[in-house]
Amino acid sequence: MTKTLQSGPGSAAHHAENRQKTHGCQNSYYFYSYNKMDTRSKDKTHSDNSTVTASAGAQASAQVQALLRLRELILAGELPGGARIAELTIVEKLGFSRTPVRAALARLEQEGLLDALPNGGYAVKTFSERDISEAIELRGTLEGLSARMSAERGAAPVVLNEARDCLRQIDALLNQPALDAEAFSCYVNLNARFHALLSEMAGSAVVGKELERVSNLPFASPSGFVVVQANSPKARDMLIVAQDQHWQVLDAIERREGSRAESLMREHSRIAQRNLREAVRSQQLDQMPGVRLIRKRS
Repeated sequence: MTKTLQSGPGSAAHHAENRQKTHGCQNSYYFYSYNKMDTRSKDKTHSDNSTVTASAGAQASAQVQALLRLRELILAGELPGGARIAELTIVEKLGFSRTPVRAALARLEQEGLLDALPNGGYAVKTFSERDISEAIELRGTLEGLSARMSAERGAAPVVLNEARDCLRQIDALLNQPALDAEAFSCYVNLNARFHALLSEMAGSAVVGKELERVSNLPFASPSGFVVVQANSPKARDMLIVAQDQHWQVLDAIERREGSRAESLMREHSRIAQRNLREAVRSQQLDQMPGVRLIRKRS
């Protein structure tokens, strides 16, 4: 019987899964392998197990699809902030059964996009500018802790190499005299990849899980406000500053300088704080996914 690796940030399965994703700006994909049983005496057992596995796989796939679709509806504003969400209504809207929809609703509550109502059901959560600022600060604190742990414990050479390769790809992007929409999109993917590798270096499932949770909020991810920079005349310059901080924190981790690595990552999150302030004042704020969830000041 094949042993199943437990997944989750920091776990062996999670690390293996990250390595099975394509690098750079390509879409992620996964490899699945199936063990074949050779003896005829095990054919029936194999058939039964395959049926169960296929059923479980289909259910898991439906849950993921329901989650992605529901999150998309919320961030696109089709389910407005404060709106009550009934399970049956979502079942009819998405075309999934109640089980995957129920799981998707529960997951989005954990992520902070929904509030559970006392009498049942959920409501789409809204955020103040202060909420978002605090979420970004929390991410910076957790990433600082993760960087310090990586430096003090020693990061795996294979992960360090992947991080260097990721930063070299960002360098190549930023060497262009101007960045178009495709370049910005590629930067967002590479930036997310680098931050994920930083989390992996720490080897802490606890810190990794908390980082994943806070980064799932609409505006708290490492690239949450990069889109606001796209049409700024200083866009490339700001990304170059962020990229220099990337290289500096990687250097601190390799030199086993925990305090320096932590300080650099906390300072790095201040770029997102500045982007937040610019986003709130920006006339192009409506381009951002989830912007309708920000409560306007009265």
